[in-house]
Amino acid sequence: MIREYIRLFKARGYMKRNLPFLYSWHAYVGYELDLYEAFKKPKTVDEVSKDLTLNEDLLVRWVEVGGVIGYLKQRSKQRYQTVKRFMVPSSKNNPRSTGVLLKEMMELHIPTLIKYPKLMREDQKETFDQKEHGMVVAQTSSLLEQLAVPRVMKVIKEAKPKTLVDVGCGSGGYLQKLSNKFPKVRMTGIELNEEVAEEAAKNCQEQERIKIICADVQEWTPESKVDFVMINNVLHYVSSEERVKLFKSISQWLNKKGTLSVVTPIHNSKHGGQFSSVFNSFFTAFENLYPLPSEKDLQELARSSGMKVERMKPIIKEGGWYQITLTKK
Repeated sequence: MIREYIRLFKARGYMKRNLPFLYSWHAYVGYELDLYEAFKKPKTVDEVSKDLTLNEDLLVRWVEVGGVIGYLKQRSKQRYQTVKRFMVPSSKNNPRSTGVLLKEMMELHIPTLIKYPKLMREDQKETFDQKEHGMVVAQTSSLLEQLAVPRVMKVIKEAKPKTLVDVGCGSGGYLQKLSNKFPKVRMTGIELNEEVAEEAAKNCQEQERIKIICADVQEWTPESKVDFVMINNVLHYVSSEERVKLFKSISQWLNKKGTLSVVTPIHNSKHGGQFSSVFNSFFTAFENLYPLPSEKDLQELARSSGMKVERMKPIIKEGGWYQITLTKK
């Protein structure tokens, strides 16, 4: 009898702890099909099903869940409307929608973590496809920009650079914001993914002092010394051995008083241990992604490349995300 109670207690515990997933699932489906926008004004399930050409039975169930968790509310005559709009992701038409984070989590992170038993048994790993997932990862990285950019701006203001290189510039979000603040600084963005590099060039086309180059940073060298280099949310694409080479290359790019700014989650840091540990689990499932650096790793990278760590400041404590400033010795 006691064993049965324990079993039931555990089962109830799993159900309670997994309840937040219901909200994430509903928000992901709503974002992917733009359903919250479809129900912006009171509509019936039949109307939305016909407007968007969706399976009505499945839409009925999604609407029911929305009512239970409070994202949708039934109005008169079987019409439903999106409520608590601040809690749900905005439309896919909004490039700043938080829905891209849900998309990455539901289509990439969770499916990969579910494969862990198979990967362990068969002693194999996945391969991260830049062409398939590069754009959505770049979009989710842009969400971090809102909090990271002010910190990076402060470092740039102190360094007073004339030239800046953004390693792994993504869609050019950092470069756009920084160029608006520091219009006299000549900026170069290096991006490996061709589609993402094209998007960055398009986004930055009105800023004459920004140049986007599609290249492998390990094979690229600036024409002359630079004052400031950024690496934002990139280190998990670089192995431990290649990180040493990259930091040594950057050190050679920099002028005598040059500065390197790194934005990355840190493993086993003072903040965000849960997040960084599960993030590492995800990265380790791929043969071409790599675990996050620890504070000790970053100190060693700085030492081996002739630089020193000046400061490490948390950007998102819950996620263990930091901005690290390094300078040449």
